[in-house]
Amino acid sequence: MERTVPKSASDEIDLYIRTIYSLLRSTTDVQIRSLEEVHAGMNSSLHIEARKEGLDASAFIYATLRLPSCISEVNTIVLGQSSLVFARHGYQDVERWKQVYTKARRRPTYYDKNGTLAVFIASQSDIEDVVPVLTAFQIEWNKIHNLLTRGSRSLSHLGENPNPMILAEWFDISNDDAARLITIWGKDTLSILTKIASQRCNFKVRLLSGSLSEYWRATRIWYDNIEKSQPKLLEQPVYFVSSNAHSIPNLLSGFAIANKQPLIKYIENCTDQNLKEEWKQLQTQGTPSSLENFLYYALKKFQQTDEGKEFLSRQYADEIKCGILRIPSEHSFDVETQVIELNKLDPSRLDPRLFNGNENTDFLKQSNALILNIDYPLGLGAYNILIKLAEHISEILGVYIMGKAATLNGVRGDVMIPNVVQDEHSQNTYLFQNVFSAADVMPYLVFGNVLDNQKALTVLGTFLQNARQMDVMYREGYTDIEMEAGPYLSAIFEMSRPKRHPVNEIVNLQGVSFDIGILHYASDTPLSKGKNLGAGTMSYEGVDSTYASSLAILRRIFVQERKRIINNQ
Repeated sequence: MERTVPKSASDEIDLYIRTIYSLLRSTTDVQIRSLEEVHAGMNSSLHIEARKEGLDASAFIYATLRLPSCISEVNTIVLGQSSLVFARHGYQDVERWKQVYTKARRRPTYYDKNGTLAVFIASQSDIEDVVPVLTAFQIEWNKIHNLLTRGSRSLSHLGENPNPMILAEWFDISNDDAARLITIWGKDTLSILTKIASQRCNFKVRLLSGSLSEYWRATRIWYDNIEKSQPKLLEQPVYFVSSNAHSIPNLLSGFAIANKQPLIKYIENCTDQNLKEEWKQLQTQGTPSSLENFLYYALKKFQQTDEGKEFLSRQYADEIKCGILRIPSEHSFDVETQVIELNKLDPSRLDPRLFNGNENTDFLKQSNALILNIDYPLGLGAYNILIKLAEHISEILGVYIMGKAATLNGVRGDVMIPNVVQDEHSQNTYLFQNVFSAADVMPYLVFGNVLDNQKALTVLGTFLQNARQMDVMYREGYTDIEMEAGPYLSAIFEMSRPKRHPVNEIVNLQGVSFDIGILHYASDTPLSKGKNLGAGTMSYEGVDSTYASSLAILRRIFVQERKRIINNQ
C-alpha cells in the first residue's frame, strides 16, 4: 500500500544529505567549507540567518552547546563506531585520549590535545547531526571573526569580565544572547574571543567506516556489556522504556525524598537565586507544583556541586538495594542502561503518586519482570538498539518511549501523545494504538497541557528541517516533530511481523501483542522565530512534563504487571 501523505523532505534538504555522504565516501579528510553553501541553501529552521553577514546567535549557541569546550582548539574531527574501528584506521587507544563532554549531547568524544577530535557514532543519524552542527558552528565562528577584525574593535576593552552589552553591540545581537554566550564560555570567554579574532575556522572531517555492519557491531558491543552485567535479561520478561537516566530511578528509589533535609539545606544556602525563589514560591503555594518534582530537580543541581558529589555514589549504592542497576556504556556509543527488578522495589519508598491511596502493592514481590530503561538514543540508533534487544530478551511486554520534541501547535512544557507517525527514515506512515491518553498524564502536569491524538513527524536531524517542510506537514496535521519514534516503530514492525519493515507505505501496527506507548514533551517551538533549545533551557518547568510522562509510564507498567500476575495464577 502506498502512502497518501506527501513526502515532506524538501529538495534542498535532500541535496544537503546527498552532498554530505558523497563527500564522506572519501578516504581523506573533507573540508567542512565544501558544505557551507549547500548548508545555507537548505534554509534550516535552526539556522535561518546562515546567509546573512550578521551573527545568527541562536544557531551559534545551539551548535556550541552540542560541541565540547575544546572545539576552539580542534581542526580535525574523526567519526567512528567503536574503538576497534578507530584502531583499525591508525587511531590507537583513542579512549586514553582526554575525554571531553558537551552540554547537550551524549556522545563519547576524545581529544588528543593536538587538534584531533575522535567522535563515536551509533548510526547515520549521528552523522546527520554532527556534520550540520560543525558546519553551522564554522559559518557563525567566521562571522564573528569578520566582526572582530573589522574597524577599531579591541578585545582589551572587554577586560577580565566581559560586558554582554559590549558584545551585543559588536555582534548586533540581543543582550540576552550575548549574556548566554558569556555564560556558556565562562572564564574562557576572553581567550575564545581572542582565538576567534586571530583565525578563521576551517574544520576537516573524516568518516572511518560508513558500513551498516559497523553500526550493528557497535550495538552488539553495547548490548554484550548489559547482558554480562545482568544475565537475567535472557530469562525474564521485560518492559522496555526509552526515557532518560534520572526520572525513572528517582520515582522508584525514593532517594531524593529520603534525603529531603540535606537538599532543603542546599536550596536555602545556594547562590542560585532562581532555585531559592522557586522553593519560596512552592512553600507559600505561590506556584502550584509538586514537592517530589522539586526535590528531584534540586538533587541533580546539588550533585553538580563539590559538596553534593558524594551524593551521586550514595544514590547509586542506594538504588542497588532497591533493585536498580545502572550499566554505563563501554567502548561504543553512550547510552546508559538501567535494569530494574520489580520484586526488589520497596513500596514504602516509591513516589506516592505511583499508587492511589491504599492500593495493594503485593504483586511487586510476586513479579519476575524487569524494566529495562535506556537513556534515549538519537534517530536510527533507536532502531538498532531495540532490534538488538528483541533478538536476545526472552519476552518484551511493552515498549514505552518518552522524549523531547518540537511542537507546532503547543508551547514548551506541553506533552504530546501521537497515534500516527510519519517517519522520514523509512518514508512509512505508522498507525498504532497508543496506550496513553491525556487522562494518563494530566493529573500530574502542572505547567503545561496534554495534547493527545496527535500526528508526529520523525525527522532526520535537528538542522534538517526548514519552513517549507514544516508548512507542508502542518497543513497535513503533523504538529509533533522528533527523531526517534519512527525508528522504534520500524523495529516494532519487525518484532511483530515475519519480515523487514517496508518502505514508503502506510503501516498499520494495530493488534501488536504488547503495549506501545509514546509520550513527547515539547522542548522547542520552531514556528516562533529563534525559539529552540539554543535560545533557552527548559529549567524547572521542563521537569514537570518529564515526570508527568514518567509517572504515566510506570503506572501503566504496574497496571499491566498486576494483570499479568493475576492471569498467571
